[in-house]
Order: sequence, then C-alpha cells, then structure tokens
Amino acid sequence: MKTDKDVIIIGGGAAGMAAAQYSSREGLKALLVEEMSLGGQALLIEGIENYPGCPEAVSGFELAERFETQARKFGAEFLYATVKSLVKKDNVFTVETTKGTLTSLAVILAAGAKHRHLGVPGEEKLAGRGVSYCASCDGPFFKNQKIIVVGGGDSACDEAMFLSKLSSKIVLIHRRDRFRAQKALADRVLANKNIEVRLSTALEEIRGKANDKGIEKVSSVILKNTLTGETYEEETAAVFIFAGSLPSNQLVPDVPKDSGGCILTDEKMETATGGLFCAGDLRSKPFRQLVIAAAEGALAAHSAAEYIDGISAPVR
Repeated sequence: MKTDKDVIIIGGGAAGMAAAQYSSREGLKALLVEEMSLGGQALLIEGIENYPGCPEAVSGFELAERFETQARKFGAEFLYATVKSLVKKDNVFTVETTKGTLTSLAVILAAGAKHRHLGVPGEEKLAGRGVSYCASCDGPFFKNQKIIVVGGGDSACDEAMFLSKLSSKIVLIHRRDRFRAQKALADRVLANKNIEVRLSTALEEIRGKANDKGIEKVSSVILKNTLTGETYEEETAAVFIFAGSLPSNQLVPDVPKDSGGCILTDEKMETATGGLFCAGDLRSKPFRQLVIAAAEGALAAHSAAEYIDGISAPVR
C-alpha cells in the first residue's frame, strides 16, 4: 500500500527524536512533526548531569541539538507544523497538519505532557534558573540550599522527600489546609525533619537577582497566608512546582489512558490501536527521565518496524 511515509512521529522531545533516529536506522522512511522547538521539556534544563555518556553537565538545548544531528544523519526528516487530527483507516494513518496532510503505515505519539504552571509573576521568566518542575533533574544543583516546594498531591510529597535527601532546608507549601496526597505519603512528609510544611500558604510571586555573571536567578518568593491574607517575602535558592501535568493526548480521545490522562501501552509501546505507538512523557509510567523517554522512543521505533513488516513492504 502506498503512503507518504512509513512512520510519522508526533513530538520532538527526547522520545520523538530517538524514535526518528531508530526508525531511520531500521530503513524506514521517517518524518518527525514538531510544532514548537526540538527538545521538549529538556530545553528548560540549564544543566543535565545525569544523562548516560555525558559526564559533564550539558544544557538541554545542546543535548537536543545532538539528538537532532544524529537523527538527521540517519536520514530522518523533520517538519515544523501543528498536528490537527489523526485518523486510521484500512491500515493507513492520515495525519492532518497545518502544513498539509500526510499518510503513513505507523504513528509514534511522543507529544509529551506539559507541566501545569501556576501563572504567577516570575515563573516563566525564571524557568530553568531556579524554577523547576523536576526534582530528580534539578535538585542536585541546590544541595544544602533552601528550596520552596509547591503542591499538596502525591507528586509534590514524593519530590519533597527526594529533595530532603539533598538539603535540610525544604519548605513545602500548599494553598489548602490539608494535603491531597495519600495519607501514608503525607505522614512521611510531616515526619521528615528536613521538611517544613506550611499549609494554607500560596505562592504569589517569584523574584530573581542577577548573579556575578549577569544571569538572573531565583532569589526570593512572595508567599500569602490564605487564612489571614498576610503576604511576606522569603529568600530561597529555588522553587519546585508540582501542580500536576497536562498530557498532550487530544489527538487520540478514544485510546485507553490512565487516571491522569497518560496513554496506556503494552511492553512494545503499542497502544490498543494497532500501528499506533506511544513513548515519552505522554505514556503512562511511574518514573519520567530523559533517558527513559529516549529508550522508549527507540523501542517504539523498533516495534513500529516489526508492525510494518507484518502488514506491508515499507515505502522506498
């Protein structure tokens, strides 16, 4: 059957670019579609020090460039466009984008999940410079420094516990008067001597100061007591925000998902729809890291190649 591409990859983060590289290495005609900038959430990270093979910290931007260069080297093609719809009929996927309609035999969804932002002043400006949404990614940069953690759910409590291993100056704030997290998890946080819990406390603003290199980084926050309305400024080196995430799952409303909206797959990264694979932060899993996203992208590409071999000879 004749299609424009063998496989179309939707999303240009670590999972998508790994999928593009491995699809091309499998001999498939692969196209990656990205609406913004290649790199995904990694672009928010100033220094990545835990990616295998990179003993020295590398910026998210530089790592994304390496991913892209490697994928292009193997023949992957890239298109900057927004995907408007995705439909499968008779073993052919039709992908409608803002730059035209394309067809393929398989699709790999790697559109990721966006961290839910609070929208407070200073949050966007200081993202990656003291404002973070990933404790395991950025926590080590703030060892033994004061850290404000925002949130009251499982993620906030989990990440606060992780950060408490790096610093004894963790302040966990939550705007409500009780946690949303599971009781056992909340109890562990309350019992942790390195974590100060302040309920009924909201983050109003994040402020920064320029360091000796002229780079503005987080220096303090404005907090508000939601019971009294009192506001006050407090110094801190970092603000970690865990207000939930928004999986980019709008293209596949009927594909099975977990309670958080992330897509369910089998061990081959295949969804309930044959030929539709998923990798990266959009896929349901307990742990999210760049290395995991890249591995899932590679596996999804390999599985897509097997699927295509099973239904038709690939496009050449």
